[in-house]
Amino acid sequence: MANFEGRIALVTGASQGIGRACAVELARAGATVALAARNEAKLAEAVAEIEAAGGKAAAFALDVASEASIKAGAKAILERFGKVEILVNNAGITRDTLVLRMKRADWDDVLGTNLTGAFLLTQALLSPMLKNRWGRIINISSVVGRTGQAGQVNYAASKAGLIGMTRSLAREVASRGITVNAVAPGYIETPMTAVLDDKQREAMMAAIPAGRPGTDVEIAQSVVFLASDAAAYITGHVLDVNGGMFMG
Repeated sequence: MANFEGRIALVTGASQGIGRACAVELARAGATVALAARNEAKLAEAVAEIEAAGGKAAAFALDVASEASIKAGAKAILERFGKVEILVNNAGITRDTLVLRMKRADWDDVLGTNLTGAFLLTQALLSPMLKNRWGRIINISSVVGRTGQAGQVNYAASKAGLIGMTRSLAREVASRGITVNAVAPGYIETPMTAVLDDKQREAMMAAIPAGRPGTDVEIAQSVVFLASDAAAYITGHVLDVNGGMFMG
């Protein structure tokens, strides 16, 4: 099992779903976890859950769609902990509609949150990793960033962009002991997928050879692995966790 005693981790979008599960699993493995999101009440609940289980966690209000919020949040986290060694860029939104109906704001909001936010936060936290010659950056992409999806040109573009960012940054920082990888979840039962109707859910299930949706904990366990010493020689990789929905 991974042992992150003494390590500082930051998870964005940590108030629910995959982000919350990542924070819980990293804390269970011994990391001190900074949980960041917009919903402070849900963040407080997640921190309480981690602390009740004997873990160490702190909540930080942070909106990855806002550069000012990212800079303020990163500063607060670094002032509190001195560094972030494991960064999980998970925060994301959807604004689904067919391209001919998609408003410019739908495009900008999704790209700004899912891709630009991850870039800006990574940039704000990278220097201590470079100085300490150790770091793990894990970007949560999506199966649709690999395959595309009708009605999600903005979301798919943002998640494909994360893959390109992952591979490019991995080349920049590998010599400093920092790995950069992506996890691409398939159909996972989370609040984001709870809005799908029965027809959409049935179509999704028909495309999964494993015959079931995944869980947020299964994604979190993949993140823990990529952050661990067992994955020290893995960088620039996209880990597909999708029950066989996409095999590339």
